[in-house]
Amino acid sequence: MFFLDNSGLNDVYCESFRTKAEEGDPLFQCIVGICYEQGKGIEQDQTEAVRWYRMAAEQGHTLAQNNLGVCYSKGNGIEKDQAEAVKWFSKAAERGHALAQNNLGACCYEGMGTEQDLVAAIKWFRKAAEEGLADAQNNLGRCYDEGRGVRQDQQEAVKWIRKAAEQSHAQAQNELGACFYSGRGVEQNQSEAVKWWRMAAEQGHAAAQYNLGFCFNKGRGVEQNRREAVNWFRKAAQQGHSKAQYNLLLISQSGEVI
Repeated sequence: MFFLDNSGLNDVYCESFRTKAEEGDPLFQCIVGICYEQGKGIEQDQTEAVRWYRMAAEQGHTLAQNNLGVCYSKGNGIEKDQAEAVKWFSKAAERGHALAQNNLGACCYEGMGTEQDLVAAIKWFRKAAEEGLADAQNNLGRCYDEGRGVRQDQQEAVKWIRKAAEQSHAQAQNELGACFYSGRGVEQNQSEAVKWWRMAAEQGHAAAQYNLGFCFNKGRGVEQNRREAVNWFRKAAQQGHSKAQYNLLLISQSGEVI
């Protein structure tokens, strides 16, 4: 649910990062924090990560504020404290940081560290979604789909879920496939459902692997192919997907080749 942003940071830890960080540069303090958080080029140390994130966060660095909030939320390197997580997410979110906005929206949605407030959750999800953050787009779409914090609107749900799916967001791809399969918020098109489920399945999404296996097994949206069905059921089953495990058992008991 909660996300750090470590994009563009390779596995080389440069001493020059620490030098600049020790001179008080918040950007490099945050980078050093990420290096410790992820063990990039230096021994992983969650407590050190928190120390460097805090130094940068207290200077107003929004990425550090978000990452410090994640540490508090997960209890990484510091005692878990959801209220403190919300505090740091709020600081970054109010200054336009999309990851923090999505994380704050999740806290409001679940009532973690703050009172549950679905309207506030929608507000923050929308801000992050409009910045192009795929996870927020998927969250906003799901809220429209379920009518949580906003009037239910299946077409609006598909609009946002599609935006996330087009950014290779596996959960959104699976959801979009379900929309096409059932005709929820979009014209029913089982071939299109198979397309999106395949994209998610190839990323390892267990539910999409099961859904794709089901389509191959029944010949829905694709030519029936039991071997392909078994292939995808097996992949999902290996991740603990109970329906996939059950379908493998049925196919096995039927005497068909696995």
